[in-house]
Amino acid sequence: MPKMKSSKGALKRFKVTATGKVKRARAFKGHLLSGKGKKRKRRLRQSTVVSAGERKTVRKLVPYL
Repeated sequence: MPKMKSSKGALKRFKVTATGKVKRARAFKGHLLSGKGKKRKRRLRQSTVVSAGERKTVRKLVPYL
């Protein structure tokens, strides 16, 4: 059986923590930042963990991560 191919877009977006959770960056930080408050922009800088429901999908996209 040949190796499965990883999604290159997903490889750039996700990292796995030591405990096996999947980390991701938050959305809505790319542009149009003037209407957003300081507190909101500060929170958007921090990474977060992918929800349990989406974790299975990410693992399919990046099987060897």
